[in-house]
Amino acid sequence: MKVTADQQLVRRINRSLVLRLIRSQAGLSRAKLAAQIGLTKSTISSLVSELIEERWLTESPTTPALGMGRPSTPLQLDTQSRGWVGVEVAVGTLRVVAITLVGHVFWTLEEPLLSKEPDQVCAQTARMVALANAQMQANSILLAGVGVGIPGAVDEAAGRVRFAPNLGWRDVDILLKLRLALARVGITEVAVHVQNEADTAALSEYEFSEVEAEHPLIFVTCDVGVGAGIVMNDRLFTGAHGMAGEVGHSILEINGPLCSCGRQGCVEAFIGASALSNMNDPSDGGHYLGVLLQNLCATFDPGVLVLGGASCVVYPNLVQVAVTVLHQYAKDAGNPPPVVRHARYGLLAAAVGAAALVLHHDLRPMRSASFPGHTLAVGVPTGPT
Repeated sequence: MKVTADQQLVRRINRSLVLRLIRSQAGLSRAKLAAQIGLTKSTISSLVSELIEERWLTESPTTPALGMGRPSTPLQLDTQSRGWVGVEVAVGTLRVVAITLVGHVFWTLEEPLLSKEPDQVCAQTARMVALANAQMQANSILLAGVGVGIPGAVDEAAGRVRFAPNLGWRDVDILLKLRLALARVGITEVAVHVQNEADTAALSEYEFSEVEAEHPLIFVTCDVGVGAGIVMNDRLFTGAHGMAGEVGHSILEINGPLCSCGRQGCVEAFIGASALSNMNDPSDGGHYLGVLLQNLCATFDPGVLVLGGASCVVYPNLVQVAVTVLHQYAKDAGNPPPVVRHARYGLLAAAVGAAALVLHHDLRPMRSASFPGHTLAVGVPTGPT
C-alpha cells in the first residue's frame, strides 16, 4: 500500500514540475521537458497526455519546415478549459470570482453577507459558487476547485477557523460545513480549501505575478480588520496553528484603545475601519500603518510589500503617509526600503487569491500531501485529517 501511495505522490510531483515549467517557459516540447526535468521521454509523454486530457495543457499547431522531419510540438497552458472559483467572506460582504489558470477573472459576483452564522454563511457561499459553476458550464469550462478566504485565524490542515473576532467565530469546523453546503447544491468531486483572507490575497500576487515573485512577499490588508499574508520559500507562512500574519492583533500600545478581540492597544484599534472612520483625518492612521510596515520589514525583510483592502481604496492618503513613515525608518537605519505597491486585483484580491489557493496546492504536491482530506468528494465528507 505504501509503495502505491509513494508512486502516486511521485507522479503528482512530476506533473507539477511539467506544469510549472510550461507556466514559466511557454512553448516547451516534450523532448525539452524531458531534458530539463531529467525524466524519460516516455514518462513525459505519458504525463503530458494525461494533462492534456484533464485540460491543463494544450498543444500549439505546428507547420513542418520544407524538407525537415516531424517538428516538435510546443505545449501551452490551457487557459480556456479549466476554472477556479474563489470566495472572500468579508465582515459584511461575500465576493465570488471565477478565474483561469493564469489568473484572468472572467466572472464576479458580490452580495451583502446575509448572516454571520457559520451554516448560513456556507449556504450563501454555496449558492453563489453554484451560480459561478453554471456560468462555467455554459461556456464548457471545468470547475477545478473552490477556495475560500476568511477574516480570521484558519488552521488549514484541520479545516477549522480558530478565531475570527469580527465574525464572532471561534473553533468552527468550516471545511466540513462548506463541503456539505456545496454538496447540497450539486457540487461534488472538487477540491475545497480554506485559508485566512490576507493569506489568500498574498497568493493573488504571488501565483499570478507577471515576473518572478520576490521572497518574502507580504500582503497587508486594511479593512474592518487588519491582516498580513506572508509567502516565504514558495509557501504560505501560516505558523503552527494558522495564527501567523494576525498583525491586526499585535500590540502597538500597552493599555491602548480596546480592540474587538478583547485586548487593548492592538493595531486594529488604531487602523481598523471603525477607528479610521472616527478620526478627523483618517490619513493620520498612516503613521500607525507605517509603524506596522516597519515592524514587518524588521521581522521578515520582504522583497515586496503589497497594500490592499477597502481602507487603502477609501483613504488613499493613508497609504501615502504610511510609505513616507516606512521610508523614514529605513533611512534612519541606513537600509533600503522594500518595494511597496497596491494590490493588483484591488478589492478582489482575497477572492482571486482564494481561487489561487487551490492551484497553489495543485502545483506543490509535497505540501498538499499534508491536506489529503481537502480533495475528497464533498458529497461524502470525512472530516478534516
